Amino acid sequence: MFGKKKNTPQIDPEQLELIESAQKRIKQKKRLYIHFVIFLIGSLFFILANLTLGIGEQVKFFDINWFVFAILAWLFILIYHVFYVFITHKFMGANWEKLQLDKLVAQQQQRIDKLKEQFVKEETLIAQSAAYNEVKKTHKRNRGLTIIVAAAENDAIGKDNQLIWHLSDDLKRFKTLTNGHHIIMGRKTFESFPKPLPNRTHIVISRQENYTVPDGVIVVNSLTDAIEASKSDSQAYIIGGGEIYKQALLVADKIELTRVHHNFEADTFFPKIDNTMWKTTHNTFHDKDENHAYPFSFITYKRL
Repeated sequence: MFGKKKNTPQIDPEQLELIESAQKRIKQKKRLYIHFVIFLIGSLFFILANLTLGIGEQVKFFDINWFVFAILAWLFILIYHVFYVFITHKFMGANWEKLQLDKLVAQQQQRIDKLKEQFVKEETLIAQSAAYNEVKKTHKRNRGLTIIVAAAENDAIGKDNQLIWHLSDDLKRFKTLTNGHHIIMGRKTFESFPKPLPNRTHIVISRQENYTVPDGVIVVNSLTDAIEASKSDSQAYIIGGGEIYKQALLVADKIELTRVHHNFEADTFFPKIDNTMWKTTHNTFHDKDENHAYPFSFITYKRL
């Protein structure tokens, strides 16, 4: 019976804070009431002291008895007290202080998030540069690796494994640039062709075992293997699709982009081009005409 400890009731911290705040407000209002009573008694005392007892009877300012100024000064203090208890406390009390603190914390968090974003971006650039340099070092190639792509303003490049538009000048440019070279692509891109393109060496990236292709087509399992397989070419091209483009952006030296100035619905998109990693070296605009339903631009990017 003597060894048992009495259970002490626990009060929720928020409830405790409310109780303490209520007690504080009661004390403030009590002091204000006392101040008001003293003000009334003091004012009455000043008037009686002057008019009945004659204290300071001759003291006047601007022909007004001194006790009037004393009462006004005391009234000003009372009004200030009322303002503090009912106005200042309401708008600049604990809730106001908490709100200001929350604002400061939010601003500080925004700065931290901005620093994190900048840090992640710098880390990404470092990783991209490291990956690019590693590929250059591994393959020891004195040649170019170029991405060639046609993408809309919203970076759409295809839907249902098909082109969304038909621009004859773009197709001619693709043929002119890739003719006689190795072209690297994913399996789905290769399967979108009716047959292999003439006068080009096709390198298809596929994870499928025993993937069947026509004679002359090279099948590899990764972009690294595709680059190795095309090392005899002074200028190999990456021609799609979306995932291959994403990987190739880390290692390519150049991008030949046809920017179609229109937005399209699509299921395949080209990755955003980071202007801190690439610079524009050529830009030619073509307006729409009877052979081209949309305006477009031929843009060349080179890695910085």
